[in-house]
Amino acid sequence: MGDNNDNSTSGSSSKENPDHDSESKALVKDESSLDTIVRRFQDSVSVAKKHKFWETQPVGQFRDFGDPSLPEGPIEPPTPLSEVKQEPYNLPGAYEWTTCDMDSEETCNEVYILLKNNYVEDDENMFRFNYSKEFLRWALRPPGFYRSWHIGVRVKASKKLVAFITGIPARIRVRDEVVKMAEINFLCVHKKLRSKRLAPVMIKEVTRRVHLENIWQAAYTAGVVLPTPITTCQYWHRSLNPKKLIDVGFSKLGPRMTMSRTIKLYKLPDSPVTPGFRKMELRDVPAVTRLLRNYLSQFVVAPDFDDDDVEHWLLPKEDVVDSFLVESPETHEITDFCSFYTLPSSILENPSYSTLKAAYSYYNVNTKTPLLQLMNDALIVAKQKDFDVFNALDVMHNESFLKELKYGPGDGQLHYYLYNYRLKQALTPSELGLVLL
Repeated sequence: MGDNNDNSTSGSSSKENPDHDSESKALVKDESSLDTIVRRFQDSVSVAKKHKFWETQPVGQFRDFGDPSLPEGPIEPPTPLSEVKQEPYNLPGAYEWTTCDMDSEETCNEVYILLKNNYVEDDENMFRFNYSKEFLRWALRPPGFYRSWHIGVRVKASKKLVAFITGIPARIRVRDEVVKMAEINFLCVHKKLRSKRLAPVMIKEVTRRVHLENIWQAAYTAGVVLPTPITTCQYWHRSLNPKKLIDVGFSKLGPRMTMSRTIKLYKLPDSPVTPGFRKMELRDVPAVTRLLRNYLSQFVVAPDFDDDDVEHWLLPKEDVVDSFLVESPETHEITDFCSFYTLPSSILENPSYSTLKAAYSYYNVNTKTPLLQLMNDALIVAKQKDFDVFNALDVMHNESFLKELKYGPGDGQLHYYLYNYRLKQALTPSELGLVLL
């Protein structure tokens, strides 16, 4: 039911999940339409190897793709709770399950170190995600979270944490239906244990624990093609500190471009230009919730946020999430909103720099301010806060500002999936209103 949330942190390389068999890595380079992906997949993989694990799961299968006779909605009905397996799945003998209490400083630190050293890298092994402890606590403890869904694997003898997978509860609207789901994330297996087939048993275990709470659907993302994406998105990168990005190999100097011309190209004003642009505060939660709910209602798949969700996910948190809004100087009405989260990457084997500070576009709503202007103000405040790069997916209306604001396409793709929920047709990225961390 899960996969790690594989974002491209690198302008020069795509992010792929190292936990997958090599056949699923042979794929993604330049496909634009899902039909092409499906065809390539079917051509490139021998029949025997077509995702042994995913073939057994209630996910849209490639063979059903585009079959108009299949209904939208759950693929399998819920099982009576009494029939859900009561005891954990068996791990290989040397390992044991552990529940990771993210409130514990010690456990949080263990999770942080496991991910810091073993989570998503780019293809050239130049960058690796470095989620902070504060970020992990925020990401894993939303309203109504289940501690039992923060699952670790330890070595029995040494008690060392060597693998991790998580779920958090969410309400996701699909067309007119609000569905309780788990968002699955942070699937990570220690580099030395990649051959042990731990990932499938971890996915089955998190699925079992989700089922115990009477939740039967899930959402997840991956940098690899599995059966079957509901949409495929592209990461775009906007240089804020072009010299550093070029020095560390994140981006390249353009043809016939000098460093000084590049720096000038990406230069931004010192402060936001929109009157009434300010940081979001606790008192703004109801207004932001209204703005966001109204905006998200236009997308086919989007979260169903209430005030508590907005307070948790969007109230600014130092070095975790930043949110700004536009309050009309005349009417004091809140008309626009933008947000981004902080996800640094470790720069591997560079003598001068150890961290790349990246902002990721989160939820943005414009009603009065042009989106282009709002997002340019977001770039300006991110630059003020010393971010090196601002990343955005081509979801929602993001496509409308990417080229204009000098974003360049990365070569990482992010595939979105639903577990045990079928959509009749794949979505375009602009029909998706969901950003997973």
